Parts: sequence; C-alpha cells; structure tokens
Amino acid sequence: MIPFLDLKPAYAELKDKIDAAMLRVAASGWYVLGAEVAAFEQEFAAYCGTRHCIGVGNGLEALELVLRAWDIGSGDEVIVPSSTYIATWLAVSAAGARPVPVEPDPRTANLDPERVAAAITPRTKAILPVHLYGQPADMDPLMELAARHGLKVLEDVAQAQGARYKGRRTGALAHAGAFSFFPTKNIGALGDAGAVTTDDDRLADRLRTLRNYGSKVKYVNIEAGVNSRLDELQAAILRAKLPALDAWNDRRRALAARYLEKLAGVTCVELPHVPQWADPVWHLFTVRCRDRQRIGAALEAAKIGWLIHYPIPPHLQQAYASMGLKRGDLPLAERIADTIVSLPISPHMPAAHVDVVVDVLRDAA
Repeated sequence: MIPFLDLKPAYAELKDKIDAAMLRVAASGWYVLGAEVAAFEQEFAAYCGTRHCIGVGNGLEALELVLRAWDIGSGDEVIVPSSTYIATWLAVSAAGARPVPVEPDPRTANLDPERVAAAITPRTKAILPVHLYGQPADMDPLMELAARHGLKVLEDVAQAQGARYKGRRTGALAHAGAFSFFPTKNIGALGDAGAVTTDDDRLADRLRTLRNYGSKVKYVNIEAGVNSRLDELQAAILRAKLPALDAWNDRRRALAARYLEKLAGVTCVELPHVPQWADPVWHLFTVRCRDRQRIGAALEAAKIGWLIHYPIPPHLQQAYASMGLKRGDLPLAERIADTIVSLPISPHMPAAHVDVVVDVLRDAA
C-alpha cells in the first residue's frame, strides 16, 4: 500500500521538538497573540526575505484580509486563475469584489501574463496569481503589468512555501503573499493556520488591526475587523517545523526528479513542465492523462493513493452559478480538471515507492 500522503512520519521526525513546543505553550498561560506568534512572524519573515509576517487564522482569510486592507470591494475586479482551488476566488468574493478568471499557460497551469493583460479593465484593482502545485508563477511580467496599470499583486503561496522564482522566495515577489499552513502543506500546522508576508509597513499595520477585531488597543475598535489570529499553539508548532522546511523540500525535489526521469517516454501521461527560472517545491506531483479513468483504476488496483487537484474548476461550481459561465467558456481550466492526476509525493516517502508507481503507469501504457 502506498498512501497518497501520510502525515505521521513528519511528526515522528520532529516529535521531541513539537512536543516541547506544545508543552511550552501550555505552561506559559498565554494562548493568543503572545510570544510564540511574534517569534514565528519574525522567523518566517526572515525566511521569506520580507520585512513583515502577520499570522492569521487560515489561508483563505490571509487572502481576504489583504484585499480588505487595500480597500478592494464592491464594484472592483480582481484577476484570478481559472484553474485553481476555489479558495482563491472565495477570498475575492468575501472582500465584496468580483473574481475575473483568466486562463493559464497550458504548460504550467499558472497564470498567463499575456491573457492577464487582455483582461484588465478600468475596474481591475488587483492580480492574484497562484503558485499552483508548488511551482512559482511567472511574476516579473505580472508585476510589470501591475506597475503600468496601478494595480496591486497578491501571491497565493498556499502550495509553494520555500519555492524560488529567479532566485527569490515566493511570498517576497509581489506587494504581499498569502500563506496557508493547513496540515497537508509543505509546512503545516496541526490544524488551520495562515500568514501574510509583505514589505509594506502600512499594510502590515492594518492587517494586524483587521485580524484582531479592528483593534490596536484592547476594547478600542477603530474599524470593523474580524477574529483571524494565528494561535500560540500553532505558531509554536510551525516554529519547530520551519528549520526542517528546506530539507523537506529538497526531498520532494529528489522524488520529483526521479518521477520525471523514470516517466520520460511513458505514453499514458503528460509530465509537468518546469521553466528554467522556476525552482518548485513540488507540493503536488501532477501528470495529465487522456484516459484518467483507466489510469486511476490501475493505481487503485495496485493500492496506490492518487487524487485530482481539482475535479471541478471554480467557474463550474454551484457557488459561482450566478456568474453565468458554462462548460466550454474556460476550456484550458476544464481540460486540466478533466485530465489531471496527482501522484504520491511527500518528504517521507521512500524513493522505492516512486519506482512502484512508475511501473504501474508503464504497465497501464
């Protein structure tokens, strides 16, 4: 049996450090917005190469709060990828703005800057690229577009902690970066958690206010904020894991390289394309299959876990039926949804498991 993802080995590797972190919080008597959150914010900002990190409740709220802090809302448009997890769109909707889907580069599944340029209107206020599957989007052309049109750019870094674009870390490539630390991420908490990174002092100050009921001073609320605070326990656990992140990402890279080498020439799959300037962290290893049903059946027969990221693109979800988009309107996103297969990959997966998966796919071909 090869599971798609097993989180227990990550805990086992760092058990002493994680246990000590949890006990430290329990003994401190301070459980919300204390020393652990402050320390993690400082350490993660340094890791990403930004001046600020603001811990929040989860990745969706990280995206939403940045848009709110930029005063993006009713009547505004935010360009989003047509192919992404629906949370990217939901953040725009939650801020009161309208998500405007743009089709991806068909090779990488990330936002295509040329298509983004064609989608900008007088109502456009921001561009929200996603570093899908752990591979950075092509950020320089997007930032040039934003500068030309006076737009903000917010990176969705939920799947790409530690990835690099032309040598620079994700989360430090735009005006702000929004992170999820959901347990399955490359660095995950033991529950929901998120953060925003930025070099913008004013944005950081407003985010710290918005996440805490709109308050800087207890019982004094200067705006209508929310309760979205990274809690002390999750911050302490993330601090225990952060020093291991680069090594874990290197293990993912080694497994991805093995997949790419051994699947070369296997006709039933189309391999992921990695641009020369990208250094992905392989949150997911995805291939595309013309006959996904047959490939999935072969993997299941061999007791190999696999998933689809994501089976229904946002524009075809009932949640966005009011937009009036139908099948055929965003064909690239639909093709990805209809053909994508995510194969097992994680920092604690034995290399021999890659060989087993490859053998099954070769037989299926």
